Amino acid sequence: MTIARLAHLADAAACPRLVVKVGSSLLVGAEGVRRGWLQGLVAEIAAARARGQQVIVVSSGAIALGAARLGLERGGRGSLADAQAAAAVGQIALSGLWAELLCAHGLTAAQLLLTLEDLEDRRRYLNATATLTRLLDAGAVPVINENDSVATQEIRFGDNDRLAARVAQAAQASAVLLLSDVDGLYDRNPADPAAVLLGEIKGVTAEVHAMASGSTSSGMGSGGMTSKLQAAEIAERAGIALAIASGLHDAPIARTAEQGIGTLFLPRRKDAGRKAWLGGRLRLKGALVVDAGAARALAKGSSLLAAGVMRVEGDFGRGDAVAVRSDDGATLAHGLAEYDALECARLMGRQSADHAAILGYAPRSAVVHRDQMVLL
Repeated sequence: MTIARLAHLADAAACPRLVVKVGSSLLVGAEGVRRGWLQGLVAEIAAARARGQQVIVVSSGAIALGAARLGLERGGRGSLADAQAAAAVGQIALSGLWAELLCAHGLTAAQLLLTLEDLEDRRRYLNATATLTRLLDAGAVPVINENDSVATQEIRFGDNDRLAARVAQAAQASAVLLLSDVDGLYDRNPADPAAVLLGEIKGVTAEVHAMASGSTSSGMGSGGMTSKLQAAEIAERAGIALAIASGLHDAPIARTAEQGIGTLFLPRRKDAGRKAWLGGRLRLKGALVVDAGAARALAKGSSLLAAGVMRVEGDFGRGDAVAVRSDDGATLAHGLAEYDALECARLMGRQSADHAAILGYAPRSAVVHRDQMVLL
């Protein structure tokens, strides 16, 4: 049984493993922690566990909590140093809060703090997968947040929407539920009285992206609808459904599942584990720009040959993840380079028969082999 509608988020047969992301504006209000609301959400998590579902929580709120305790302006987001300091203080309070409320239902909380590199590096990604699997098998509820105390602009997710999707990939979850301050994706700005809530979307297209706003209404979080659509793209590559729903109401999981209020993104594909990881990568070391002939060959399942490469961008080594782009800027694929950037530049546009003479050693069969590449 697979997920086909929002009601299946509360069905253990269709959704045995669920990732629930809680935004900052839901957890922390003007008066501090929204404890009553959070108690209700934890009761829903306990109910999900009782009906046979495993639940992973991705919880924002550390920076907001820490900023309040330290008296920092702009919610702790005035500077990178403020955000890191606020996270260090707030994460203690955040993890303690989840542990306390879950314990009241006989559940054990487990804290995981992750950085972008923890899920971009293949070995560390597999370590995270093993840890999550063991915790869930042991009956714990993993509570995950980005490790904002050490993350910098260059090595951070920047929002927990995409983190939740990557965690879902690593944990082989059935679905992700992004609880936010909106009911879902509308066909235009929701402030427009004519805006219509979209209940179901099969695949995130350019048209779908055009409906989104990159801003967040609360001013407290770091995401927006654009980051949620990016999360949906990450999830769908691994065959994982993703829903966006409002958490402003009590019992938000029940409201989403029972009343069907929200937007459900249904996956169009299910890449194998390694390719799902590669397709969901957020940081790439460079890019290979290819001609129209190479683009057509890739679409048919071919490897990328040097003859079709028009331009090399970035400084990458052999085995690094790179983007493959068309000349008009569209990203066609992610792949692991068989050559470093300098070698690619020497080989680009040249036929395979010339490679040995150019390099001085027996060449590899492709610049990016199809087994190490995922089409987007």
